[in-house]
Amino acid sequence: MMTKLLRHVVLFGFKDDTSPEQIEPIEQTFVALPDKIDLIRDFEWGTDVSVEGLSQGHTHCFFVTFLSEADRDAYLPHPAHKAFVELIQPHLAQVTVVDYWANS
Repeated sequence: MMTKLLRHVVLFGFKDDTSPEQIEPIEQTFVALPDKIDLIRDFEWGTDVSVEGLSQGHTHCFFVTFLSEADRDAYLPHPAHKAFVELIQPHLAQVTVVDYWANS
């Protein structure tokens, strides 16, 4: 039987005046979360390379996997996650978050 996985998908778009030099530590801080929060079961991320032009200003996608809603719920107020949110907040133009149970 396949283990159900809870996917937490986060899309970010940055303000026009946010430089690549400001974005790099934000990326690095998010990438470090799996080492700081053991509830994260899998993690991947990337930047938009779509040719369709439908990203609506989102440039970054982070894909975080949990085994349960309780794990996700504990992740959200975790100090490392809260520190990340404080770091990125001044630079965000838009953010979209979608959580779903993966179906195969």
